[in-house]
Amino acid sequence: MIDQKSIKEEYLSPKIYTLNGIVKIALLSAIAFILMLLELPLPLFPAFLKIDLSDLPALIGGFALGPVASIIIQLIKNILHFIFKNDGTGGAGNLANFIVGISFTVPAAIIYIKNRTKKGALIGMVVGTISLIILASLANYFVLIPLYAKLYSMDVVMDLMTKANNFIVDVKTYVIFAVVPFNLIKAIFTSVITLLIYKKVSPLLK
Repeated sequence: MIDQKSIKEEYLSPKIYTLNGIVKIALLSAIAFILMLLELPLPLFPAFLKIDLSDLPALIGGFALGPVASIIIQLIKNILHFIFKNDGTGGAGNLANFIVGISFTVPAAIIYIKNRTKKGALIGMVVGTISLIILASLANYFVLIPLYAKLYSMDVVMDLMTKANNFIVDVKTYVIFAVVPFNLIKAIFTSVITLLIYKKVSPLLK
């Protein structure tokens, strides 16, 4: 039977507030920030949708140190990105990235804490992927695209969308044919790499 007290302690992650925990989170945050700068465009997606692996350190940190660590890593990563490479949205893009990022890594970390097995990790990442896609779709539909439309005009934004994919004719089809598959690819890519390397790096983080 799982010790409920130990699970609660994992959720609160008291060990991340030690010097050792702070150093680990700082290193993972720095790696996440660097990976966020290494963006790659994908065919059939608008130019402003670029894939990166910046969720990888937050996911690994969440598995090893608890969900609070994942939230802190995502936050620091986006603060650094806002300071050193502003995306021109006045921080809205970084806020969306933070919300979408924790929607993937936090549920995965919480589920993994309850079942520290490969199966638990897989279930956690599947739930995280579903959560990611839902929140990413909502963030783009209600926040990002309206904001980009105000900054650059909707005609410019729609032109970028339709050039990449002829199926995109409005914001709704952009979400269906770009946001959903893009985030699915990103989540799968991050999950596969996590499964391949987590057992090798987790002893260094525990």
